[in-house]
Amino acid sequence: MPTSPRLSALAALALLAVAAAPLSAQPDTPTTPPAAEARPDPVWPVPGPAPLPGSLLPERRIIAYYGNPLSKRMGILGELPVDQMLGRLDREVDAWRKADPATPVQPALHLIAMVAQGDKGRDGKYRAKMADTLIERVYGWTRRRDAVLFLDLQVGLSTIQAETPRFETFLARPDVHLGIDPEFAMHDGTPPGKKIGWYTADDINWTIDYLAALVTKHNLPPKVLVIHRFTQRMVRDTERIKRDPRVQVVMHMDGWGGPRLKRDSYRAFIYKEPVQFAGFKIFYKNDTRGGNPLMTPADLLALTPVPLYIQYQ
Repeated sequence: MPTSPRLSALAALALLAVAAAPLSAQPDTPTTPPAAEARPDPVWPVPGPAPLPGSLLPERRIIAYYGNPLSKRMGILGELPVDQMLGRLDREVDAWRKADPATPVQPALHLIAMVAQGDKGRDGKYRAKMADTLIERVYGWTRRRDAVLFLDLQVGLSTIQAETPRFETFLARPDVHLGIDPEFAMHDGTPPGKKIGWYTADDINWTIDYLAALVTKHNLPPKVLVIHRFTQRMVRDTERIKRDPRVQVVMHMDGWGGPRLKRDSYRAFIYKEPVQFAGFKIFYKNDTRGGNPLMTPADLLALTPVPLYIQYQ
């Protein structure tokens, strides 16, 4: 079993420090290097609807900083003072522009706006919604960099159907998108952090329908939906996930480990179960444990498929 996330203090609550499980601990992670793929690739790009006007993908690559400003342990977004954090994001964006000049870069901040927690709370759902004032503060930071904002939801013992509408005020904005985290979606009543949760295609399709309706209602550009994944069972029935041009779905490879393990997991959980677009997470600290090198833009550009959403934690 993967290592349970550690507890941390956040907003006066015992909240789960979000650091996806080490890939080396996963029983369903391949242990052999992926075979070289012939090009053109028979699976990618995934056939689907043509991008609508205003779509971020595939014309741009999104480079996102992840975390919560109330915690230094949940990601780079909260680890540094805001000016230093934005400056480091600038340097990461510049590195990607140099590595792939043909693909414009879209900077982003990815805020954990609902955090799974170790305490069950008043309603027994083991999750806490961040205050609107905090979300507005981070949204203000995105405006300083012409960036976009992702709101990430860890629903605990609640459901994505119950929690997503709480954020409609923000999601109705043209530059606010959504991330959902199956790791902390506990369908069987187990408290988060005790085991890995999951989402089904039905859960994801509901979310796509919800976002698509917002796009139509408010005449918005298409939304991006990021789905975290680092095991096969975290996202179920991927072949039934719908493709709606109003919502661009990114399946995001999330676990930490050395480059070989991350490449293997990417092939197993992203390449072999294509949905629409691919994402990849870099952990500044966890990925380098044991002396492993941090994967570079050049390393990620060599992957099949080439990820269009890159998240740094």
